[in-house]
Amino acid sequence: MSTKPTIFLTGATGRSSPIAAESATLTPTIGGTILQRLLSHQKADSFDITALARDPRKVELLKALDVKAIIGSHSDIDKLEDLAAEAAIVITAAGLSADCDDVLAAEAILRGQKTRYYKTGEAPILIHTSGTGVLADNALGMYSTDVVYSDLDIPLIETLKPSQPHRPVDILVSQAGIEGYVRTHIVLPSTIYGIAQGRLFDQGISNPYSVQVPALIIGGWNRGQGGMIGQGKNIWSCIHIDEIGDLYMVIFDALLSGQDIPNGREGFYFGESDHYLIYDLAKEISVALKELGHSKTDEPEPFTDEDRVKYLDGRYVLAGNSRCRADRARSLGWISSKTKKDLLANIRPELKALLASGRIKA
Repeated sequence: MSTKPTIFLTGATGRSSPIAAESATLTPTIGGTILQRLLSHQKADSFDITALARDPRKVELLKALDVKAIIGSHSDIDKLEDLAAEAAIVITAAGLSADCDDVLAAEAILRGQKTRYYKTGEAPILIHTSGTGVLADNALGMYSTDVVYSDLDIPLIETLKPSQPHRPVDILVSQAGIEGYVRTHIVLPSTIYGIAQGRLFDQGISNPYSVQVPALIIGGWNRGQGGMIGQGKNIWSCIHIDEIGDLYMVIFDALLSGQDIPNGREGFYFGESDHYLIYDLAKEISVALKELGHSKTDEPEPFTDEDRVKYLDGRYVLAGNSRCRADRARSLGWISSKTKKDLLANIRPELKALLASGRIKA
């Protein structure tokens, strides 16, 4: 029996998702990216990895990579609690809001970590994935905001209403860290873009796509014209999938080396490299659609309520403002170099990849 510490990871493979999700920062891409980084980590021989997967085929593929893969999901409350109790580090990277906002699942994981604390006398670690959808307002594409949240400004973060997306679980996790039986670190990615690369994605184990950007691409393609909610005057922050993967590893490496980095009430880490206007994203999608002869105009058109139901799964994709600065993340030595130009340059390759994958029909 192995005596190495165990890392328990959720969201490694993702699951079938709707076309869109309002806080699509929470994507299957993240879990696969984290797992790939852990498998190639320079100290990978010093820890074991346990991961949940719904698909028996993926369980076998993960086992071939020396991952202790177990069939299960966030609905398996007892299993979550038991696996969390066995792990020195838990990383939650669930792909959909239905999972990452699951209070019962979060409570089960925390119960397991509390059990471990009482058994060992040492506080285990939780790296929880939230998202900057928690910051979103109700602009509906009609206006921008000058409000920019810093992950160093905890009092401002604590003004967020409990009714905000992700906030109930964020509060649970933060409070657990304050109580001291677990060290908690909440990562909040903004709009993720880019197609994840590597063997987990090549083998079909993990989903290489994010949600927000593909949602607008797919919605525009199916409608035959690019668009956005309202006039697209609202602003979001963004982050490339590789750079958010870097952030998780900066946090992980600091913890693995025994550093006492901010946790609990202070343990918020935004994933942000730049800010972008939603209209500019919709415009770039519209231009790409016209270039492929799939739209008569390169000007984006607002999705009507009927369009939203028909083409965006009824959701308000990127409808509000969500602006942040990753000041605490950068204070750990995390570096981001990509800008909104990289986000916009990603549209054409992402569209072509979605066509090649069959997620949209030519």
